Amino acid sequence: MKDALRKLLSVYRKAGFPGFLKKLRAYLRAELFDRLDPLPLFQLRELRGQLRALFEGKAERVILWRSSFGWASPLFQRPQHIARAFAKSGSLVLYEVSSASDGCRTLRRQEDGLWLCNYRNFTMALLLRSALRRTDKPKLLQLYSTDWRLSASQLERWRRRGCAILYEYVDALSPALSGTGTLPKNVTEKYAYAMSHPEVYVSVTAERLRQDVLARRGAERLIMSTNGVDYAFFQVFDPAFRPDADFQRVLDRGLPLLCYYGAMASWVDYALLRRIGASGRYSVVLFGIRYDESLDRELRGVENVFFLGPRDYTVLKEYARRCDVMLIPFLVDPLTRATSPVKLFEYMALRKPIVTTDLDECRRYRSVLIGRSHEDYLEKLEEALRLRDDEAYLALLDREARANDWSEKARAITDALRAGEAEARRQNAKFTAGSRKADF
Repeated sequence: MKDALRKLLSVYRKAGFPGFLKKLRAYLRAELFDRLDPLPLFQLRELRGQLRALFEGKAERVILWRSSFGWASPLFQRPQHIARAFAKSGSLVLYEVSSASDGCRTLRRQEDGLWLCNYRNFTMALLLRSALRRTDKPKLLQLYSTDWRLSASQLERWRRRGCAILYEYVDALSPALSGTGTLPKNVTEKYAYAMSHPEVYVSVTAERLRQDVLARRGAERLIMSTNGVDYAFFQVFDPAFRPDADFQRVLDRGLPLLCYYGAMASWVDYALLRRIGASGRYSVVLFGIRYDESLDRELRGVENVFFLGPRDYTVLKEYARRCDVMLIPFLVDPLTRATSPVKLFEYMALRKPIVTTDLDECRRYRSVLIGRSHEDYLEKLEEALRLRDDEAYLALLDREARANDWSEKARAITDALRAGEAEARRQNAKFTAGSRKADF
């Protein structure tokens, strides 16, 4: 409750009283009304039959995605992408919804093998646990390291129900990411649980996170799976698309157009953006959400830098393809040095020159131009403009995008899961054979 109140206070600071009321209403609905929402008898029977049919289907395993990152979140990130990739590779995925944005009362099909699930509905939870007890498929509980809702004690209860645990260690743990003054208790306790239980699978997205896990619990069940891109999605564009008036006004200025999309937060190097704007050489467009108060504090009145707010994920690529150079202008600190930006791989798939600050995970790729200081960053922008039509460079971008498709990221994890599941079957067979001999 204390962490939820901190979150609401953060919303109040960012969105004012109307935004606070909206968030509070959504929180109360999730904590009270959605949990106790009763279902008519015919819906109970229908839901029970639906779950039975899903669990008796051809899926290789059942994956329960449990984290406070709704499907319809303004930021379409790793949770949604990796869930899609798991479903396409043969798993049944039940993805936890957000009551604030997803509007799913119990269970709703999103696409083949992927269903949105309201775990917080009491009736839904009972039916799901009953279905899980009856299935002999491998079961996996998957969660995000930054999730602040699920507790370590809940992880242990799911483990006792026969679920393997996949802890997705995706960022250095920081209050800046949780939107609170201190790290929520559930975040730190789940991290401690994952680091002290070698049977937990830990998937990491960055080398610094991998080194942390190696130091704390070794290489057992440790999986490297950086972020990636839905490559095919970024190859198809709408010829009838027309940008909105705000973006068109920036285009009409006629300057080379630089673009960043993502959260506008404290880890953005606003001094660098001000420096780029002051050069007068470029127009800079920023798409995304106000993650905290930093944007208004740092960029108010800055010339040549335009914050245009969020765009739906399905059309964001249409705006980005009209830009000349794509940016990742992050501060270099312990948080960002352990970050694998999803946008990096999407920029590659767009075949747009990329300029980033000196981030560890960005240095892994030959197509990325690294600005090691503000002066160097400005020089790399000029180099990027020269590379816009360089066929060899564009081919390099394409190769690195293809190599980082989400299907490859999911495969790294499912290969490890299959090995663990095979070992569990062998151990179970030995135990069964030993029990029979003892009985004889």
